[in-house]
Amino acid sequence: MSASQALTHLVPLAQEVDDNKVTPGLLGFIIFAALAVGVWLLMKSMNRHMGRVTFKEAPLPGAESRAEAEPERERG
Repeated sequence: MSASQALTHLVPLAQEVDDNKVTPGLLGFIIFAALAVGVWLLMKSMNRHMGRVTFKEAPLPGAESRAEAEPERERG
C-alpha cells in the first residue's frame, strides 16, 4: 500500500469529525501551558532551595558504644 492510498483511506475519517463536539481549543491550550510553566518554575525554585539546605545527621543514641565495639571486632 502506498502513502497516497493510505491518505485516501484517512480522508473520510477526517470528514467524520462532528463540529458540535466540545474541544479544549485555544483557551484550554493556554491554561495547560500556563500550568506547565508554573510547575517548571516551582521545580526550579525547589531545586534552588534544596541546594541551600545543610543537614548534619544527629548521632543515634548508643552509636558511640557501637563505634567503640566495631574496631574490636575487626582486630578479632
